[in-house]
Amino acid sequence: MKSIYKYLILGASLLPLAACEDDFLERQSPTLILEDQVWNDPKMITSVLANYYDRLPTSLSTLSNWADFAAYDEAMWSGNNDDRNNLVTYGTNRWELWDYGLIRDINLAMENMDKFGTALTADQKTQFQSELRFLRAYTYFEHVKRMGGVPIITNQLIYDLSGNVTPLQKPRNKEEEVYDFIAKELDEIKNTIGNGISQTRANKFTVLALKSRAMLYAGSLAKYNNLMGAPITTPGGEVGIPAARATDYFTKSLAASKEIISSNTYTLYNRNPDIGENFFDAITKKSNNPEVIFAQDFSVTKDKRISFTYDNIARNVREDNLSSSNVTPILNLVEDFEYLDGTPGILKNRTADNSDYIYYNRPQDIFANKDARLYGTVIYPGTSFRGLPVEMQAGVKVWTGSNYNTIEGDQLGANYSPPKYPNGDGKLLTGSSGPHRSITEVSNSGFYMRKYIDPTPMSSTRGVRSEMWWIRFRYAEILLNAAEAALELNMAPEALTHVNKVRERAGFGPNSLTTLTMARIRNERRVELAFEDHRVWDLKRWRIAHELWNGSASNPNAIPLALYPYRVVRPGHPTHDKIVYDKLTAPRFRAPRNFQLNNYYSAIPQGTLNNNPLITRNPFQ
Repeated sequence: MKSIYKYLILGASLLPLAACEDDFLERQSPTLILEDQVWNDPKMITSVLANYYDRLPTSLSTLSNWADFAAYDEAMWSGNNDDRNNLVTYGTNRWELWDYGLIRDINLAMENMDKFGTALTADQKTQFQSELRFLRAYTYFEHVKRMGGVPIITNQLIYDLSGNVTPLQKPRNKEEEVYDFIAKELDEIKNTIGNGISQTRANKFTVLALKSRAMLYAGSLAKYNNLMGAPITTPGGEVGIPAARATDYFTKSLAASKEIISSNTYTLYNRNPDIGENFFDAITKKSNNPEVIFAQDFSVTKDKRISFTYDNIARNVREDNLSSSNVTPILNLVEDFEYLDGTPGILKNRTADNSDYIYYNRPQDIFANKDARLYGTVIYPGTSFRGLPVEMQAGVKVWTGSNYNTIEGDQLGANYSPPKYPNGDGKLLTGSSGPHRSITEVSNSGFYMRKYIDPTPMSSTRGVRSEMWWIRFRYAEILLNAAEAALELNMAPEALTHVNKVRERAGFGPNSLTTLTMARIRNERRVELAFEDHRVWDLKRWRIAHELWNGSASNPNAIPLALYPYRVVRPGHPTHDKIVYDKLTAPRFRAPRNFQLNNYYSAIPQGTLNNNPLITRNPFQ
């Protein structure tokens, strides 16, 4: 095949067989668009670009693979089927990516624009070529963070039908060479890409945001991989970046972040006086949102919509859902949100000597004075969504005279009605949103998703669904990237400036941190960027995933935990009708999270290895 495509076929119709004019064979088909028509029309080029934007690789998003949010340490699976609660190991191909179809299409588009785009102005051609190079750089970053070094192909590879395919077989580049290629491409297009400050098409700041993230990853790999007892490498450098490169990469990441910061183009979203709601708005508000740099957008009017809200909205506020409450946050994440006085976020459910419960007047009181990002991320007991209370109570604790007898709705069956304590005071037994230990499509963890759940009426219906966007880059990440890179470069005062800005938006006072450690930075990323597809990649680049998720049932980091609220039934006593909480291993959970060394780099597809003997395997594969 000498070319990937000669025509873009938009439709097809059959010409009447009776047509026999002399010039029939010379006629141009009304259903085909020729190459020179495509590459000389900015509107058609924009349509091609839109297709490539939609094809950008994604590990997890609200559009694709979202169920795997429940496969790590942010959430568990409360829907039907226990597969994600029973992951004995992560497969070696779990994060596999080898999408040279997209890279080929981008390369071909660039070549065709040069060849056929004679009617484009020089500025138009430069702008479109720059945008294509950004998409290619983005795609290579998604490859290298999963696979290590991959072949860098920047031109169309054409088979000449000779029977000899060796000219098409390219070896893998070194891991550092791919990161260097990404940096070089981004540097060269930064000032030519145009698009103003579009949030859905790449612009100068999108380019800088990608460089900020990619160079931070490269620096972390250069540092932390080489601190392992046995660094993960290959002899040819396809995997493994020399430790000496770390400073260079951190410096490049910091410079890219600071260029965005100093431009004053973006700010943290701060338009709602309710700081918990404000954090939710920072993710969900599309209009005049100064924080979002780059997003994948959806639109009901254009019939481009997603079902994430339909599948994950809290049980008792759903609309016509046949499904809900599938991905539910876990206590492990909730307790990583600190208290506003800077103390660790461990929820206080028992007295210091563990002799009794701590009794709360309202379900939400146990979460008082917490980092406001918790409210914007998670629906916890005592809170609401869409103006409706999310009714959460696991059961009652009935005082027997010497201890408590726990009674839950699960004991009465899935369809008991009404949900009252049947042998007591007639008040609520179990909330309409659970939590439940065994019933599915209702929280089994004691929490629900808030971040990325669409509050718009009808967005959790089958017919409408949601147009909530998926954010690829936002300003808060850039501040955290800058803080991390600065700390790695021993520039602690500058790092503190950046991280304290993020914390202040969450309700902490100005300059809430006076000293900074990597552990603090890592926790800030965990709580700020939860459910934004950062967690797995952060743990991978820091080389600590195999330590946190070590497959041990005695390791609380590897076991999802739940929090269940109960109403106390003890008539005549001051604790009657108070709320108490039990912490427990998440029900329906089967296997501890078990990340192994062979998961740091995904396996090269076997078909690729079969077709190209120059491709080397990844370590442990």
